[in-house]
Amino acid sequence: MLNNGALWKTLSGGKKLILIAGPCVIESEKLCLHIAASLKAACKQLGILYIFKASYDKANRTSDKSFRGPGLKDGLNVLARVRTEFGVPVLTDVHTEEQVLEAFNRVDIMQIPALLCRQTDLITAAAQTGAIVNLKKGQFLSPQEMENVILKARGVGGRKILVTERGTTFGYNNLVADMRSIPIMRHFGVPVIFDATHSVQLPGGGGDKSDGRSEFAPVLARAAIAAGASGLFIETHPRPDKALSDGPNMIPLDQMPQFLKTIVKIRKACQ
Repeated sequence: MLNNGALWKTLSGGKKLILIAGPCVIESEKLCLHIAASLKAACKQLGILYIFKASYDKANRTSDKSFRGPGLKDGLNVLARVRTEFGVPVLTDVHTEEQVLEAFNRVDIMQIPALLCRQTDLITAAAQTGAIVNLKKGQFLSPQEMENVILKARGVGGRKILVTERGTTFGYNNLVADMRSIPIMRHFGVPVIFDATHSVQLPGGGGDKSDGRSEFAPVLARAAIAAGASGLFIETHPRPDKALSDGPNMIPLDQMPQFLKTIVKIRKACQ
């Protein structure tokens, strides 16, 4: 597995397509291992840099009745198992400065959730560790405003920064993905990832949970790669209809290999 420096060199080098993918939340160790094995095999065949993602805690669920995950300790243990068994980098969310201290030695990339992207103390705590940090653009921010978020991280020495576009709040349980955001944020000198599955989310559209339009995720993903995104963020599951979080947004796991083949062809055509 690539060390921190080598991983960042590959992420920032622009030669390899990046895929950050996995289930929304850690439902079980067995599920995470199954998804990681499938995606690693598909990405190896296509020459894609694969990063496994899953959350140990979904702290911003619509309802307090929603499944949040196994928690920090058990969740990090599952991620460590994936990392060791498959030799792939892993990414997970951090929500507090205390979680940063627990996570940064056990994962390869710490992610600042979109709804927390203006939390200065959280961003600086993550950046100060020297780890790779993925800053998700808040649904409430323009792409231009993400420069200030990046500058917060850089101001404390953070140099290994990714930015992820995930749609902009349109109101009435809808998001809009503006492909102009990709070249705008690339201008800040960071790799830009496009989150295709959260961009088709309908926040709160299911009453006590979010809904989504998963059929549009591949459409937006193709457009993002054509617009110059360095990679994609995708949530996937063998049975999205049974997923405990964000199932309506997900691309089914068995559709991922063909989907990725198409993405690779589009990227080659646009280079």
